[in-house]
Amino acid sequence: MSGHNKWSKVKNRKGAVDAKRSKVWTKIIREITMAAKLGGEDPNGNARLRKALDDGRLANIPKDTIQRAMSRASTDTGGADYEELTYDGYGPAGVAILVECLTDNRNRTIGDVRSAFNKNGGNLGSSGSVSFMFKKKGQFVFDKSPEEGKAPSEDALLEIGLEHDIEDVINDGDSFVVLCAPEGFHALRELFVKAGYVPSRAELAQIPDSTVHIAGDHAKTLLKLIDILEDLDDVQNVWSNFEIDESEMESLMATA
Repeated sequence: MSGHNKWSKVKNRKGAVDAKRSKVWTKIIREITMAAKLGGEDPNGNARLRKALDDGRLANIPKDTIQRAMSRASTDTGGADYEELTYDGYGPAGVAILVECLTDNRNRTIGDVRSAFNKNGGNLGSSGSVSFMFKKKGQFVFDKSPEEGKAPSEDALLEIGLEHDIEDVINDGDSFVVLCAPEGFHALRELFVKAGYVPSRAELAQIPDSTVHIAGDHAKTLLKLIDILEDLDDVQNVWSNFEIDESEMESLMATA
């Protein structure tokens, strides 16, 4: 698992306790509205909406709130003015960063994103300057000692995924990471859950082709930059290609 994925995994656990729940809900609700606007309100024929609805259920968003978010897609308010933007940038030590946004105010968003980079050892790049380093894939993370569902094994996960576009199963210490083609994501997720294996994370992720090792002040500054970007209201996802040694990551986690 890349350094960014491992950091996000720990942050998600911490966030379940600290809970920036309202901010998480806002991002998911915005995605539900946008997905329904672009692909219709039937999740059976709209894979993006189906993923957003799954995220909403996992975040315990009330059903009536989800329904209102979908309904806004067909009105002149709410999702009608949202646009999707992706910004390419560089963090400390040349780490590549992709920032995916949903916004109703392009000028506000670019200003906030640029400020975050400039104040934390990074800079924005031109469109496409780092995106070519990433490929979109379905990604599942299974804890070896899960809070829910059966404990997975590499062989069991491989067997389930062999006929559904699985690309790799990575043994990452306390978890397994499964990668698949994006088009196989939803079918594979349903098969895993049906078999009793519940992922702690399931997402369509931007996976880097290669990684950059960082340490010391560069690592500390980069993680601060990523945290600030992820905390912006208009930012939906942040992806990067850094690696940090396990011992240093644990130290940074302890002080986060």
